[in-house]
Amino acid sequence: SVSAVLPAGGSGERLGGATPKQFCAVQGRPLVSYAVRAMERISWISDIIVVVSPENIETMKTIIEKYGHKRVTVVEGGITRHRSIFNGLKVFAENEFSSHLLQKPEVVIIHDAVRPFVEEDIVSKVVMAAKEHGAAGAIRPLVSTVIASAADGCLDHSLERARYRASEMPQAFLFDIIYEAYQQCTDYDLDYGTECLHLALKYCKTNAKLVEGTADLWKVTYKRDLYAAESIIKDNLSQQVCVITSVKETLAQVGFLLSESLKSQIKVEAISISLSKNDSHLQNIISEQCYNFVCVTDKRCAIQETQELVDMLEKSNIPLLHPVVLISVHLDISENNSFSIGMEDLTTIKKFARETKKKNILVYGLLIQYK
Repeated sequence: SVSAVLPAGGSGERLGGATPKQFCAVQGRPLVSYAVRAMERISWISDIIVVVSPENIETMKTIIEKYGHKRVTVVEGGITRHRSIFNGLKVFAENEFSSHLLQKPEVVIIHDAVRPFVEEDIVSKVVMAAKEHGAAGAIRPLVSTVIASAADGCLDHSLERARYRASEMPQAFLFDIIYEAYQQCTDYDLDYGTECLHLALKYCKTNAKLVEGTADLWKVTYKRDLYAAESIIKDNLSQQVCVITSVKETLAQVGFLLSESLKSQIKVEAISISLSKNDSHLQNIISEQCYNFVCVTDKRCAIQETQELVDMLEKSNIPLLHPVVLISVHLDISENNSFSIGMEDLTTIKKFARETKKKNILVYGLLIQYK
């Protein structure tokens, strides 16, 4: 089994401001929630441990409840990064840090709560490498040359940049190795150290496998990083769409063909449901902050189903800081279809769209008639 520990106890001094960076809102959602969601989307991760400072425990629990996070346990952190990670690991080994002892995983992932864009592919590579080597971590090429200064403030020497790499997250370890390493740590390591891979090497003689990471593993550290994160999230939102059809065979077939044609360009989630039944799958998609919808409906109930979807969006936790786009496709397959009647329907949609636009929901109507 595999579990994850997300240290989220930092004060955010380098970011500036009163709010720690992990709790800063990006597109209306706290940064830590994106990192939790990234782990949550990986079905083979059993438990997610979020370690926060004592004063932020209730804040974190509120975030978990508001955004419907599952498999998450909140743990009180220590005064340093290593002490917080150690507390997160203790949940699997000591009753002191949890109301119930969680099952000890074979592999544990350690990932910063302020690195929101990690994908399953790199997590999987790091975990598989850890299973084979005992420890593994993502790395990236150095951007700048590293130099050392002498006591007088002058250049002492520089490192050959091609030989060195930047250590990134995620990292993964056989649980017994990293837990033993933390148990043997000196107070100096716990108070001043920052590199988990080094602890595994120093105390357990485990040479970590280094896995080349992707460019999106960067860490939100400064205020400008929040703006960059928001830009990336907006771009990601524009690249995904949910295609909704009813369970009727003809409509479902149209939805399938539409989804297949879009898949080569953007990420598509296709579902066949009855909107009136408040489908839980659709609720989950909305809570994941999907901002683009194509609703393929029967002409006879087009307005009603469009209204029901808008109602679901309004009642959800999705922050409408970014416009939601809803394209309502009216499929008229009746033999007595009339173009004038179809235009009346689109006129009704147009009036409805004027009202929803005030709520930052952009509704468009498309009528398809064929005999």
